Amino acid sequence: MGVRILVDADACPVKDEIYKVAWRREVPVTIVSNSHFRVPVHPLVTRVVVSDSFDAADDWIAEQADPQAVVITADILLADRALKAGATVLSPTGRPFTTASIGGAIATRAIMADLRAGGDQLGGPKPFAEADRSRFLQALDTALAKLTRA
Repeated sequence: MGVRILVDADACPVKDEIYKVAWRREVPVTIVSNSHFRVPVHPLVTRVVVSDSFDAADDWIAEQADPQAVVITADILLADRALKAGATVLSPTGRPFTTASIGGAIATRAIMADLRAGGDQLGGPKPFAEADRSRFLQALDTALAKLTRA
């Protein structure tokens, strides 16, 4: 199938950055979402709109993930599934998910869910910053360079 980028797109804040890197490196991008939204008309960009059922986008991405895919997602459980399929996985902040880090991330997610269920008031994630965008661009470029050399 070749090197490609699969994007969990419904809440992805770095779609423009993904297009920029993909076009420069000539790597196809698949934007996967539960709803229609505007994507560039470009031969390297494909939009896949899945049903609005729970985890439909995650299921589609997980089925397509393999060692030639870079998956972009903030969803820890999707990241775990993609890693198990051999994909390279990046968060929108540029932080790579790895087989070494995913277990801790899943555990933290479970603890936070328990705390929220217990009524604890927790702050959300830090606001997305310009430094996150820059780190993401660097991480995606590095991941694609590694895959295209392999």
